[in-house]
This record gives sequence, structure tokens and C-alpha cells, in this order.
Amino acid sequence: MIIRVLDPSDWTDVEAVYRAGIASGHATFEAEPPTWESFDLGKLLDLRFVAVEHGAVVGWAAAGATSTRAVYRGVVEHSVYVDPDVRHRGVGGALLDHLCAAADAAGYWTIQSSIFPENEASLRLHDRHGFRRVGTRERIAVMTYGPLEGRWRDTVLIERRSR
Repeated sequence: MIIRVLDPSDWTDVEAVYRAGIASGHATFEAEPPTWESFDLGKLLDLRFVAVEHGAVVGWAAAGATSTRAVYRGVVEHSVYVDPDVRHRGVGGALLDHLCAAADAAGYWTIQSSIFPENEASLRLHDRHGFRRVGTRERIAVMTYGPLEGRWRDTVLIERRSR
């Protein structure tokens, strides 16, 4: 497996992995992946990576600024998505390690995200990679698609601080 910078030509594969996460119902509140243009605008160029195995994208990780305010310039919000066919093979961990190292090198001091409590695999992955659970945001938003459509969902806020 190779971890490399996400290239615009990877978008079709990245979008497919994103769609698989959406289909799980426990990856995002979004019902559809963004367009490439929206993704490109929302993610920092130095913090977007793909995992490639046998020439195919099998996962991705990316982060965007959490705020446009100067005082938060070192705080980013990230996502990690792995193709369901290669889960439990270290892809998510490799992506997360790469993203954290790149964030540290670039001077970002906090990486954060919100994870559905039902997504236990993601919570365990982040626990193993130095993230801490800040707390649970109860009934933070209503699900707009899938079997949980119309239900209020909780999320667990996690963060990792640079050393």
C-alpha cells in the first residue's frame, strides 16, 4: 500500500469510497458526496491523501480549516474513509498516521472531528492514534437520509493536539 497526495484525477475513486461511507449511515450527516469543486475548495492542499493498493484508491484522508479566523489557523477538521472491502487491514491507520505527521510538519496544532458513537471502529482507530474523546454532543443534528432519517443523532467530538 502506498499513501500519496490526493490528485484531482483520483476524484472518481475517492467519491466512490465516500459513497460507501455514506451508505453505512454512520459516517456523515451528508446524504451525497460533494462535487470535486466543493471538496477542493474545502480541503487544505497539504492535508489530503489517498491510500493506493494495486493501483486502486482504497481510502482517503483530508482536512480543512475549522474557521477563517486567524486565531484558529492551526485547527483543522479531518475525515478518514476506507473502502469497505479493505477494512481491518491497516488502511485507516496508515492514512491517519500520514495525515497527523503532515499536520504536525505544517504547524497545525489541533486535528479534530465528530464521529457517530455507533461508528465504534472509527472511535477505536482514533483512540489508538492519539486522539482523545472531548465529549458527546447530544442530538446535534437530524439525519436526512437512510434508515435513521428524521432522527436526532449524537456525535463524539475528538481531537489530537500536536506535541
